[in-house]
Amino acid sequence: MKRFLLLCLLLAGPARAESVLRYAPLGDLRILDPIWTSAAITLSHGQMIYDALITTDSKLEPKLQMAESVQTSADGLRWTFRLRPGLVFHDGQKVTSRDVIASLIRWGKRVTAGQALFARVASVNAIDDMTLELVLARPFGPVMEALSSPVQAPFVMREADASTDAFKQVTTAIGSGPFEFVPGEFQAGHRVVYRKFPGYVPRTEQADFYSGGKMVKIDRVEWIYLPDQATALGALQTGEIDMLASVSPDFLPILRARKDIVVQVIDRIGQIGTIRPNAAHLPFSDPRARQALTLLIDQPAFAAALAGSPEFGRACFAVFVCGSPYETDFGADKWKKPDIALAKKLLADAGYRGEKLVLLDPIDQPDIHVMALLTADALRRAGIAVDVQTMDWSTVLTRRNSRDLPSANPAGWDIAFTFWGGLALASPMTNAPLVASCDGKNLYGWPCDPEIERLRAAFTDATDPIVRKSVIEALQMRFYEAAPYISTGLFFRPMAYRANLRGLLTTPYPVMWNIEKAGP
Repeated sequence: MKRFLLLCLLLAGPARAESVLRYAPLGDLRILDPIWTSAAITLSHGQMIYDALITTDSKLEPKLQMAESVQTSADGLRWTFRLRPGLVFHDGQKVTSRDVIASLIRWGKRVTAGQALFARVASVNAIDDMTLELVLARPFGPVMEALSSPVQAPFVMREADASTDAFKQVTTAIGSGPFEFVPGEFQAGHRVVYRKFPGYVPRTEQADFYSGGKMVKIDRVEWIYLPDQATALGALQTGEIDMLASVSPDFLPILRARKDIVVQVIDRIGQIGTIRPNAAHLPFSDPRARQALTLLIDQPAFAAALAGSPEFGRACFAVFVCGSPYETDFGADKWKKPDIALAKKLLADAGYRGEKLVLLDPIDQPDIHVMALLTADALRRAGIAVDVQTMDWSTVLTRRNSRDLPSANPAGWDIAFTFWGGLALASPMTNAPLVASCDGKNLYGWPCDPEIERLRAAFTDATDPIVRKSVIEALQMRFYEAAPYISTGLFFRPMAYRANLRGLLTTPYPVMWNIEKAGP
């Protein structure tokens, strides 16, 4: 018997070594709930462990994912989704329509696209364990577009988790996606570990962007947080890590000279720097002052500075992002070139009388710090007094909640800065800084413009794509008149990876399915 067992082991050959992919992400994973935050690192985590009913392909078109089929009533008010067979959570529970419903409802309370959709939803019902029905009270044109957005996607959680208050974090991390989170090896500030989920049943289609067959070809994925760029580059060159999320242009010549490393931009949509004037008080409560700020910004110069090189920066005057289905430069010609004289006149007409404008400058966020310095320089060249207040990012996050005049409150401010993934701004439903509701519940800066809100509603009303296009053009025209924020153009971050990796998909947030690794 012993000889027989030994013979079997010899015939079977050596055990296959576990394949491990080590990735240095751009940020540190602190929040596990991808509905609670829009932080890119958490959205990447969400894509690892969760799946969604509908998702998006590389043309930014909706594709079925967990759904096997969808049927729509003739009046467009009733949407019936049938789940694919074989869907299970990482703890072994079967995915049911009740899990999907609870997840959609929570998403609809928290996320911009979900709020827009659920403002029209009359009910969401479970027909049986595999079928759910979304019933609208009135037409909502981009139903599939809303459900498919990868920007804070409506990831499907277990019903018990999805029943958590939308404004409280889900702290468990159990999905039904291609990888499962390993909580025992999670070390915030250092490492996140995922394992291939053997119970995942991928679609049969070719993987494309966030859609298609999520074929996992790696046994284990480790995210290693390396905030120092030089350390991360050294680890990539020695093979201690396989992928590095972002490479500073200063280091590109070193990496491009190596045959064992590939440098590539996988985010073809890019990121957009945004300047946010405080519309809660003068001068920027007057849209003419916000228009003036638009006319002081040289987009090509800003984009090149943010990218660190003209190679990776470009101007983009399409509110809904160049390269997206809603790209248009309709109505933008007047705003493409800086005009200092007109800017000064508009500021004077808005009541600006020479007071210092307070700019919030987070010194520990290099991209945003660059925007702050460039904006201060542009204002000074126009003869405008500025007070650039340097602080860390966490202080900015607190300070920007103040609506007070700087003269009345030391926490007050006039101009803040951030950047967004281009995908997030590519639709009126997901473009959060565009929201100009007058209830004070929109993003810091609190622009109020009823016409923008009327047009955003018209976009969701429109069931005809031609009508939606005309609304997009009207929204773009109104955007430049109301100027809820000012774009500083597109910039792209090249990533780097070891040459023994194959199959990386071009997505804004890197995904680990479809990747093959040759060697250990």
